[in-house]
Amino acid sequence: MSIDTPLSLFGLSTTPLELVSFLLALITVWLNIRQNHWAWLFAILSSLLYAAVFTDARLYGDAGLQFVFVAVSVWGWYQWLRGGEQHRPLQVSYLERDGWAWALAGWLAGFAFLSWFLHRYTDTDVPHMDAFLTAGSLVGQFLLSRKKIENWLVWILVDVLYVGLYLYKHLALTAMLYGLFVAMAAAGWRRWRRAEKQGRDPVPA
Repeated sequence: MSIDTPLSLFGLSTTPLELVSFLLALITVWLNIRQNHWAWLFAILSSLLYAAVFTDARLYGDAGLQFVFVAVSVWGWYQWLRGGEQHRPLQVSYLERDGWAWALAGWLAGFAFLSWFLHRYTDTDVPHMDAFLTAGSLVGQFLLSRKKIENWLVWILVDVLYVGLYLYKHLALTAMLYGLFVAMAAAGWRRWRRAEKQGRDPVPA
């Protein structure tokens, strides 16, 4: 059996490649919620495999995004371990108002450029949705790398829309994965908020 041989799992059409990518991505998000820096290793492996899955589905924005994720994951790994004050481990924090403005501006700029590029230079049939979600994922990944709590809100929005896109593309297992991601992102939002509050609470004498 090759990595792209069609198979059925619980009534869903998938491939061994998509299944392994699915499992690695689940482990990645679970470790992210727990603020475990090994999440970045699994993120790199999952991204490399999903690049092949998305290329086969003609989701070129998502495929290219995976290689950006690899680079950002290396940077994020360093940030989590040494990105805090005096090169200490990074702590969770909220975005400031300027941070929100930059995040939204980056999302819109990325969407505009990727929409043009995918429409003009690829044969994808969903250039605008692919571009919007690719740009949003980049914003979410950057915020995650800096341990900004709002990254989970970005992922909730992006993942909900990805479920519809992957169902349209007949990637049923990946659509199920992103449905799980929505629930996991909500759990991450709650857990990181508690962690940030505990970090601000004064230590009892």
